[in-house]
Amino acid sequence: MQPERVVVLALDGVYPFELGIPSRILGAADGRYEVLTCSVDGGPVRTNADFGVTVQHGPEILTTAGTVVIAPIAPAHLTEEVPGPVLAALALVRPGTRIVSICTGAFVLAAAGFLDGRRATTHWQVADRFRRMFPRVDLDPDVLFVDDHPFLTSAGAASGVDVCLHLVRKDHGSRLANSVARRCVVPPFRDGGQAQYIEQPVPEQGAASTAATRAWALERLGEPLTLADLAGHARMSQRTFARRFHDEVGVSPGRWLIQQRVSRARHLLESSDLTVDQIAGRVGFATGASLRQHLHAAIGVSPQAYRRTFQTAR
Repeated sequence: MQPERVVVLALDGVYPFELGIPSRILGAADGRYEVLTCSVDGGPVRTNADFGVTVQHGPEILTTAGTVVIAPIAPAHLTEEVPGPVLAALALVRPGTRIVSICTGAFVLAAAGFLDGRRATTHWQVADRFRRMFPRVDLDPDVLFVDDHPFLTSAGAASGVDVCLHLVRKDHGSRLANSVARRCVVPPFRDGGQAQYIEQPVPEQGAASTAATRAWALERLGEPLTLADLAGHARMSQRTFARRFHDEVGVSPGRWLIQQRVSRARHLLESSDLTVDQIAGRVGFATGASLRQHLHAAIGVSPQAYRRTFQTAR
């Protein structure tokens, strides 16, 4: 199989950790991807750390890419207009090429006009600034990544891992994506969104955790779990449980349950031939219509469309 060429564009002020994510994750996918790195002029790139990086390619390599990744840059480098050399480099990308941004890389795509009228995300700390600068973009700061083909945007730092695993899963199926995740010692799919990483009040010292109840609920997603059920298992009042749960997880118990059910449904859509109604019953949605509604709200596609994507990959 001919590997897909992925070209990572490194700009001045790039974060070194995120710059290396595509090579580390996609490079572990059994030779399915060839990952190359370029700069706008082929020269060294200043990072936001106390060292620079030397790349092997100039912008002309972008013309050969099947996927382009825009690595994130420090906030001091973010502007409403794309610098001329960066715009010239982006102009080399072939129409229809899949373009991925990590963290603040979404600012570059938005400034170039690629995200107008599209749904996107970026790091929650710069979400307000992004909205002011690019009001024509439908920004969702609560998710880890957004796939609005052919543009994919992801949140901060480790969300670059999430979106790269998503590429593997979408292109080649869950089995390979899970294998890549194991090799890189990262979770194959992180639940929840950015809310869980926004600064939360620290639970009182010695306070009981809701972790055991979350594990208990995950084994019973097919049952009609209520707040009373969860609080009862945790031996707390509903009010105390709801507050402590939000402090630990960043979302309400009800929203968390929906996220887990959607996640389980996605896995079954990818890996089984069960009908939509059967999957809905197994994950705790009352009807197939309810599953369709929640899946569309979470990722913007129907169960049938989602399944077709992964059947093709398999």
